[in-house]
Amino acid sequence: MVRQMRRWVAVLAGTLAAALLSLGTAGPAAAAPTPAPAGVDITGGDLTEPLRLRADTQPDLVVAVIDQVNFLGRTGAPTGPKAANLGPKYTVVVLVGDTPKQTYDLYPGAVGGPRIYRPAKQPDGHKTSAGWFLGRLSMSETLRTAGAPLERQFDTVSGGAGGGERVLPEDTLDPAKDLDEALGELQHLLLLNVAVMLTITVGLAGIALLIRRRTR
Repeated sequence: MVRQMRRWVAVLAGTLAAALLSLGTAGPAAAAPTPAPAGVDITGGDLTEPLRLRADTQPDLVVAVIDQVNFLGRTGAPTGPKAANLGPKYTVVVLVGDTPKQTYDLYPGAVGGPRIYRPAKQPDGHKTSAGWFLGRLSMSETLRTAGAPLERQFDTVSGGAGGGERVLPEDTLDPAKDLDEALGELQHLLLLNVAVMLTITVGLAGIALLIRRRTR
């Protein structure tokens, strides 16, 4: 049963790789051949050596990494974030069999959410439209699971295209900071109430003294 599942996932990985290859290319209709085993190579970032994942040995990881780029449209944004806001770059090369077919630059730590850059020139010689895309929120965790030296993300949402920013900024998730702010506001409010009460008391005392002097 386990072998059958691994074989099924490997076939799925090959199918995803073949589907990726078909994006951005057009040609005469032909009978679809049996997809070759897929794989991905990951370089860049703080990796000391490339990560080489193959569908016959690590099918789940291959599918997970390919899933990070298999939803891209034919056209993306012409420009991306500033270089200072991109963070570390990981280059992912998708292979069919032993042949590199597609390449993408992934930026899991980009400000505003993960980003993907697709170069116009691809490893197999064909050209596609270069562009920037929002990545999946799970990009960082997927690369970390594959072996990239990235910090674990506890607040990412699995799946979903389009990185975007976190729903809640990090500074709003600090309960100690929130408690300090709440206590500070409460203390300020109490002092304000005391000042108001003293003002009213002094005013009433002054009015009473004035009335007493006039009635003598």
